[in-house]
Amino acid sequence: MASRVLWIGLGNMGRGMVKNLVQKRLLDQPLLIYNRTKQRSIDVASQLPEGKIEILDSISSGVPLADIIFIILSKDDVVESAITEILTHDIKGKLIVDCSTIHPETTTRIANSITSAGGEFLAAPVFGAPAMADAGQLIGVLAGPSSSVDRARPYFKGVMAKAEIDMSDEPYGKALTLKLIGNTFVFNMVEQLAEGHVLAEKSGLGTKYLHQWVESMFPGPYSAYSTRMLTGDYHTREYPLFAVDLARKDAGHALNLAEQSGTRMKNLETADEHLKQVKEHAGEMGDIAGIYGTVRREAGLKYENS
Repeated sequence: MASRVLWIGLGNMGRGMVKNLVQKRLLDQPLLIYNRTKQRSIDVASQLPEGKIEILDSISSGVPLADIIFIILSKDDVVESAITEILTHDIKGKLIVDCSTIHPETTTRIANSITSAGGEFLAAPVFGAPAMADAGQLIGVLAGPSSSVDRARPYFKGVMAKAEIDMSDEPYGKALTLKLIGNTFVFNMVEQLAEGHVLAEKSGLGTKYLHQWVESMFPGPYSAYSTRMLTGDYHTREYPLFAVDLARKDAGHALNLAEQSGTRMKNLETADEHLKQVKEHAGEMGDIAGIYGTVRREAGLKYENS
């Protein structure tokens, strides 16, 4: 009999992952889903065939029914709160798969609490933007006992992910260390694009030709972020794709890792200072691509492009 699956968290990434899980993975029972804002669960269910989703009012109502529990939540304290609720139940034999981006120390702590209670744990952060989640093109990083990796693998490559980085039998925290270092590449990409486009505008070259070069040289994420900047998406969208508070959380964790390791990430320090300015200007609706606005403003231009 196939495992019963509970899914916790329907943010920008989680929604796409759930859709692919339901559409590409043959589940013999409806997928149990819980999100703090219930309307998100209702919205996701409405986009899938009838009877494929069972919406829950609490985490506790789903834990006794599930064999595998996926979590993808926004912040360390939110993940820990969910784990606390899960641990009010008997979890012997259950596999908890955490796809959240949190500090390696947090991951190690929750892993210890789960395994001490007789459950299995897998650290499984994912790389990719929401559009990649929708397309099932994420990259999963799977760390933990090989038996747990094998148990979770059928839900990743070919379903929610296009590829996996196998960290079988490695410490759980290594997956999060890779995730955080990898995310710094995104911050540096956004920072470089912002600085390049501002220089192109100020020097008289114009952003059109630089964007054409980016599209030809760096198709994919570079091109997508360049488009978001030049179209004004970074300041006109209703909800952020990568919210400034979450970006600063990730940057802060990476900077903490660097400090603990006796090194520095100076490019990330610059990006984080710009993210701080994005928050001051746009509040919690600010987006990571708003770094472009802060670099524009430093060069004497308006934060919002026209």
